[in-house]
Amino acid sequence: MSDVTKTIQKWHASFSKGTDFDSWGQLVEAIDEYQILARQLQKEVQSTNSTNFTEDQKVFKLNCSQPTEDFRLEELKTLEPIIKNILTYNKEFPFDVQPVPLRKILAPGEEENLELEEEEDAAAGAGSAETFPSQVSGTLLPRLPSEPSMTLLTLRIDKIGLKDAGQCIDPYMTISVKDVNGIDVNQVQDTPLATRKEDTYIHFSVEVEIQKHVEKLPKGAAIFFEFKHYKPKKRFTSTKCFAFMEMDEIKPGPIVIELYRKPTDYKRKKLQLMTKKPLYLHLHQTLHKDS
Repeated sequence: MSDVTKTIQKWHASFSKGTDFDSWGQLVEAIDEYQILARQLQKEVQSTNSTNFTEDQKVFKLNCSQPTEDFRLEELKTLEPIIKNILTYNKEFPFDVQPVPLRKILAPGEEENLELEEEEDAAAGAGSAETFPSQVSGTLLPRLPSEPSMTLLTLRIDKIGLKDAGQCIDPYMTISVKDVNGIDVNQVQDTPLATRKEDTYIHFSVEVEIQKHVEKLPKGAAIFFEFKHYKPKKRFTSTKCFAFMEMDEIKPGPIVIELYRKPTDYKRKKLQLMTKKPLYLHLHQTLHKDS
């Protein structure tokens, strides 16, 4: 069996699992499988070695890898013959989707190996207000079911302060929970693109549901917020800075946390402040507990 055939079988398995979970009403599990498939498809399209596929087949893969929030299950099921027979499928795509520009998303620290970016002009764009496209959705997950005597945490990301906020293109946040060794405790989530930028602030106004009960978080864990933006000259999405919140900071109400320079240090061993200016990440915490 060829490597290409094995890859297609893997895609088809993820797709089938997703639609099965979807039909059973298990939306969290369905989203997980769809996101796994989307990452596999986009990785293949971005690969410089994906010469086994024609340009038309790559277009199908880009279309398939788009977010599924606005698609009905019936529509998604029409994609099955495309994924199963992608080497020979040459019919029209079964429903309309908006084109998504191909962008490389770098792993934390990966951009450090590239040529350093020129200093941005902090003053350019400051003071102006800009609205971002609302159709770009993230990968946020719904709140977990409540359990007796257990606490769930909702974090509202209000805004982030940056001296060059006006220069950031397509900004969003990646939220993860890491243990003391920097290992993921639960699924990583991305916010949608920021809603607007104004002066030295980029506004998100979005709620993130932490996918583990607070009492079940391991000792020494932390919640990380990585601010990412697109660099058109280099055609990749990069982490600009990050912040984190430790377990003793989980309290209801507003909280302001410091920003640190990239690369993201999940072990919190070599931290460097982003700036000495009073610019921070502004959050609001809500705790949900069933008595």
